[in-house]
Amino acid sequence: MTTLGTGVLRVRHWLRDHPLALDGALALAVLVAMIIGSFADPNRHNGPVFGTRTPAVSSLLLMTLGALALVRRRRNPLAVLAATGALTVVELVMVDPPAPVVMSAVIALYTVAARTDRPTTWRVGLLTMSALTAAAMLFGSPPWYSQENLGVFAWTGMAAAAGDAVRSRRAFVDAIRERAERAERTREEEARRRVAEERLRIARDLHDVVAHHIALVNVQAGVAAHVMDKRPDQAKQALAHVREASRSALNELRATVGLLRQSGDPEAPTEPAPGLAVLGQLVETVRQAGLPVEVACATGDDPPLPSAVDLAAYRVIQEALTNVRKHAGPGARAEVSVVRVGATAEVMVLDNGRGTSGGGRQPAGGGHGLLGMRERVTALGGTLTAGPRYGGGFRVHAILPLKARAQKPDQPGAAGRTGEHA
Repeated sequence: MTTLGTGVLRVRHWLRDHPLALDGALALAVLVAMIIGSFADPNRHNGPVFGTRTPAVSSLLLMTLGALALVRRRRNPLAVLAATGALTVVELVMVDPPAPVVMSAVIALYTVAARTDRPTTWRVGLLTMSALTAAAMLFGSPPWYSQENLGVFAWTGMAAAAGDAVRSRRAFVDAIRERAERAERTREEEARRRVAEERLRIARDLHDVVAHHIALVNVQAGVAAHVMDKRPDQAKQALAHVREASRSALNELRATVGLLRQSGDPEAPTEPAPGLAVLGQLVETVRQAGLPVEVACATGDDPPLPSAVDLAAYRVIQEALTNVRKHAGPGARAEVSVVRVGATAEVMVLDNGRGTSGGGRQPAGGGHGLLGMRERVTALGGTLTAGPRYGGGFRVHAILPLKARAQKPDQPGAAGRTGEHA
């Protein structure tokens, strides 16, 4: 059974790849059926009788021409229908009783209905049915209501209906296949979009963690190296701060990298994501690095912020303080405020720094820090402005909606306003 099924599938694939061979086989089968039918006498009272009639040479010629025309039925169905219809009319007019040349016209009409649209099927089908039935009724010896004449009408009508049904089913299957392919493409595009968004989010987290803690490590290591000989106690304190900052960086890196593990990997860390609840630890770390920071939070009596908004606010403050420590210059001070206003939370970081070279603030890290803040805020549907303050210093101001709403990709983010460093 398996071998037989495989053989049938091979034959079907071969015929599908060679439609002309299939049409040739069909034409031969129709020719054989027409020749066999031409030996039957339909004008008997008890039905057709074989052996009492022999087809004329003209009928054999017309049947052969009709079968040969069917070989081209796929490439030019309307022309084949016209040719077979004309041969059928000639047979109905010249021979009585006629040979079944009409079978070739029936196959041709089926092909037209299966390979064209419905309006064409209606027009061509009605014309063919009317012409062939009228020729059979007008030129045949039996009465116009005889079974042979009605058979011509019925067979042509069924051929048009069957062809239209096959065309409709083929169109339905093609539509289902197209929808399935479109849905598959949509799923793949959605998966690629989510992967890109997750990569971008992880990249932002890694940048925030590394930039903040490595900046603190760099500052404290510089302090330790400077006072190592004259003030060893202060150097030990700076090294302790380096160790604490590096430990925090490793913990956050471990939590971030844990998101990339597969289901079979060891369990990832379960520490909660940083937020405003640990803002005091962040500020204390920055103060230990030598940057005075004042904090004003007006959200103590309010319900906690949503996790995404809470994380974004923390990261904005972390990156802004890192930039202040790296670029504000000596003697700088920073102010941090978090205020809930209606359905939004406003985060502001100010400093009075003059810049590390006295000529103003330089973009941080080629702009990745401000870019990461902008992407975080814009992803939640908020706005971010960052730029120099009048009279000196720098200002970072973020407005975060408490109900995050994703911003469309083609909608320009408010974070890209004039005065912001790229």
